[in-house]
This record gives sequence, C-alpha cells and structure tokens, in this order.
Amino acid sequence: MSTDADQQAREQLIDLAAQFYDQFELGEIPHMSVPTRTKNNIEYDEDEKVWVYGDRESTRSANSVRGARKLLKAVYTIEFLADQLEQDRSSTLRELYYLSESWDNTEAQFNDQDESNSLVEDLEIVSGVTREDFHMRPEESGATIMGPLHLREQTRRGEREIHCQEDVGEGGYQIPNNPDTIEFLDCDADFILAVETGGMRDRLVENGFDEEYNALIVHLKGQPARATRRITRRLHDELGLPVTVFTDGDPWSYRIYGSVAYGSIKSAHLSQYLATPEAQFIGIQPADIVEYDLPSDPLSDSDINALESELSDPRFQTDYWEEQIELQLEIGKKSEQQALASRGLDFVTDTYLPERLDAMGVI
Repeated sequence: MSTDADQQAREQLIDLAAQFYDQFELGEIPHMSVPTRTKNNIEYDEDEKVWVYGDRESTRSANSVRGARKLLKAVYTIEFLADQLEQDRSSTLRELYYLSESWDNTEAQFNDQDESNSLVEDLEIVSGVTREDFHMRPEESGATIMGPLHLREQTRRGEREIHCQEDVGEGGYQIPNNPDTIEFLDCDADFILAVETGGMRDRLVENGFDEEYNALIVHLKGQPARATRRITRRLHDELGLPVTVFTDGDPWSYRIYGSVAYGSIKSAHLSQYLATPEAQFIGIQPADIVEYDLPSDPLSDSDINALESELSDPRFQTDYWEEQIELQLEIGKKSEQQALASRGLDFVTDTYLPERLDAMGVI
C-alpha cells in the first residue's frame, strides 16, 4: 500500500461490501441507494454556489434478478478495486470493462463500458471516494496548459519541476489524471482562458496570447475531463485566478461552460470538487453572430431541442442565458470559434478577446 490515502480508500470500499453482509445477517434484502442522476434531481447549493444532487434516489436491490446482477457486479468491482489499491496499481475505465471478461462468474461481467462506468460512479457516491483515489483513470484526455505557471509534479519516477511555457513545446503541459499530485510553485498569470477546440488553442499560442496577456491557456478538448475541471478549480481557489471559458456558439458548447462553472449532471456528487462557479462565459454568443456577421450554420432539430432544454436547465436560469438562447432560437444560427478568422487570423487575439476580457473586468 503506497499511501495512507490509498489505505483509507480501500477500507471505505471494504466497508461498503460489508454493508451487504450486514443486510444479509439482519434478514434484509441486500440493496444500495444512490442519487438519481437526472436534470430533475439537481439543486443549487447556496453556500458552495454549485449544482448538487437532490433527495431523489434510485435503489439497486437484490429483490429482482436484474437488481441482484447489479449488486453482484458491484461486489466483484469492489474486490478488484481493493486489490488494485493493495498492490499500488492503476487501470483505466476501459480496462475495467475488459477485465470483467476474466471474472469467474459470467453474471458479474459487464455488457458494455457504459455499464462499468456507471457502476464506478455509483461506488464513488456511496463510498465518498473519488475514482482517482480508486486509482481509476479515463483514457488519455490530452488536455493541456500553456502559460506562466511553474509547478512540481509527483510521478512514479519521483518529483519533477516544470514551467508551462519554458519547459514545454508548443503542445503545452499535459494535465495528469490526478491534478492533486501537483504543487503550484510560482505563477505570473493574471487569468485562465479555458478553450474548447484545439484549433483555437493553437491559434492563441501561435499568436503569443499567453505571453502578451499573462494568460494560462487551458485546452478543454471538447467536454472537459474531470482532471481538467479539477486543476482549473485549484488554480482559481489557490492562486486567485479569474476563469473564463471560450467555446463555440452552440448549445453543446454552452454545456461545456456549464460543466466548468456549475458541474455536470453526471458528476454532481463532485461539483464542490470540480466546478468553478465564478467562471465567466466568453465564448461565441448569439449576439456576436449578429454583431460581427459571423459565418454560421443553421440550427438543426437537435440543436433546437437542446436549446429549449437549456431554457429549463437550472444551470442556465439567468437573465443573460435566457436572453442569448432566445436570440439564438430567433436567428436560427450557430457559429464556431474559428468563424472569427473571417475577419483575419489575428482578429481573435488583437480585438475580440481583449475587448471581451476588458468589458468583463478581467484585463
């Protein structure tokens, strides 16, 4: 066992399995209750300023064949995770799905990766231990940071210090699966610019935006991984850096912002750990499509349905979002970050972002 944290995580997993045995001894049908992970079961935490799960619960119970299978899979997964921690090993969510193929009880094997991913989330919630502390990681996300940040990282080969401009190539510093292994040594950045797409991230770096404006450019790589959201939260909390989120102008990108700022429905049990409520949206607004006459595409039926859904999403219940979403439905258009290039390759770094950041009080 490598650390006290690993030992504690293992004990909590074993305690969870022991609860099933206690239920047997009491003559109860084994069961496990978890919050219902739907939009209708998230509520705003006034103190933390994030969205968390409400009181609605779903029960995994052995009173049916289907429920019994779910608990059987949970027990096998707990055993695997406990052994993994004991041996100081790690694995990916994808590997867990395939590893189940070797389990001696075929009823415990997963039908697909969505099922194994969902079970790991259930175990996080009921045990109070994050999957990172289980030594579980997703497939490589590739998210990166570029900017004036000096840090120390714990690796299996020991500690190493890295400057996220001077010691990295154009690709930047790759965010590790567990950012809590990072120690921030020094930072000259004034704010964080979290960017959705790789193309825009490369444009900003090529134009020297990180150097000219002392910005930490965090590449979200689409819907951001938990590690990306966690390090953004830490940079904000520990270094006092304002966070801005720069995305495309479509409903799916608005949800990327929502996951950074308020948390996602899927991981609402970790919102206090991952979300940054003070994050500000600086992405392509419907108003920008009109003001700059940006090249655009018509909204699809799925886009329209998503926008209408966001109007009832508690994460977007503000005057700003209601105004922008209603405008987008009215004009029937969406636009990408790269559409700003229609005004020149330097427009985004010379005009658009500086004007938006100044108006927001960030620079």
